[in-house]
Amino acid sequence: MASCVTDTARSLACRDGHAASQLKFVSIFVIFFTSIIGIASPVLLARFFQGRPAYEKAILVIKCFAAGVILSTSLVHVLPDAFQALSDCQVATRHPWKDFPFAGLVTLVGALTALLVDVTASSHVESHGHGHGQYKPVGTQEEMVAKKSGPLEIAKLEGGGNHHHHEAAEIASTAEELMKLKQRLVSQVLEIGIIFHSVIIGVTLGMSQNQCTIRPLVAALAFHQIFEGMGLGGCIAQAGFGLGTTAYMCFMFAVTTPMGIIMGMILFSVTGYDDSSPNALIMEGLLGSFSSGILIYMALVDLIAPDFFHNKMMTSISWMKKSCFIALVLGSTSMSILALWA
Repeated sequence: MASCVTDTARSLACRDGHAASQLKFVSIFVIFFTSIIGIASPVLLARFFQGRPAYEKAILVIKCFAAGVILSTSLVHVLPDAFQALSDCQVATRHPWKDFPFAGLVTLVGALTALLVDVTASSHVESHGHGHGQYKPVGTQEEMVAKKSGPLEIAKLEGGGNHHHHEAAEIASTAEELMKLKQRLVSQVLEIGIIFHSVIIGVTLGMSQNQCTIRPLVAALAFHQIFEGMGLGGCIAQAGFGLGTTAYMCFMFAVTTPMGIIMGMILFSVTGYDDSSPNALIMEGLLGSFSSGILIYMALVDLIAPDFFHNKMMTSISWMKKSCFIALVLGSTSMSILALWA
């Protein structure tokens, strides 16, 4: 049974609405600019390497670092916060919250929802292909190489002709297009999960009236947004979006947490609920659990597994798998260390 024991004197000394509001206004600008720096860095780095021999290798290493950041965000930041919110004494002493581990259940629902979206969208893309007929699933990168090279070799052996070359080129371009569409889908679903998480962080900060927790939280969130932005930016860079779409996705990531802070301030002024009220804790716990499920699924299924088990570059270049694993560990470690402060 949870117990409610607090340091009343310290709590009262820290609760200063005016000072808290000033810190929150500062945090809006700090978090916005650090988010821009974080998400723009891998995108600009990818564009710098584009067309160079090291481009594919750099993109793969960046993506593995990104996967580590996303996985650590979900397991070390989001999920523990969700469990903590729903196990707070003000929530855990009520029905039905004390009767069932809802944080774990909603995390499961989030993962299954991400799977449903992934399967449905992938099936739609593979079956319709933007109206160009019925296409077969892309499969692994080894299968894609076979699809690209097989028809060309057959055409050469049979004497070829323009018809064979045209068919081979069409199959190769179709495979590449479907792989790009898959990568874009992954980036978009991943951003949805991160936006859920960012809104929760922003609303919680905006509702807080405790200046003692806001001050260190702002500094920690600045670094948090840099690393999380690098994670999402790495996936956006690999997906190969156009300039307009890339700028829009970067902007949406950068403004989500500041918008959440403003929403939290408005919510507090309208309802009087702060970040420690039971209703706020329930909302934080449920949304946090749901976004955690999405991020865990995306990190393991759509980011880590395809690269480490189905990427031809990993097996053809001896040092590539080691470099990518080190990048994955560095991404996980950098985000995990921030859990000391936020």
